[in-house]
Amino acid sequence: MGIFDFLRARPKNTATIAKERLRIIVAQERSARGSPDYLPLLRRELLEVIRKYVNVDQDAVDIKVEHEGEHDVLELTVTLPDKSQAPAAAGEV
Repeated sequence: MGIFDFLRARPKNTATIAKERLRIIVAQERSARGSPDYLPLLRRELLEVIRKYVNVDQDAVDIKVEHEGEHDVLELTVTLPDKSQAPAAAGEV
């Protein structure tokens, strides 16, 4: 082993190469998709909170992110069931 061996590029193993390629692909997909990564988690948590008060389906919550100039606008749409299907509040009879 010579003194200049540390300057030579060492061959990378295939797992490292595959991992780097996957990171690039994921980054491209995220940028092409245009929506933040936190939206699925946000949707799930909002649905849990809404279900505490109203019985709604999984598809009842729709979240969109729109770009308006320099700002991003989060649009939340919740489709509520008919009044006859909603559970009564704790104090109501």
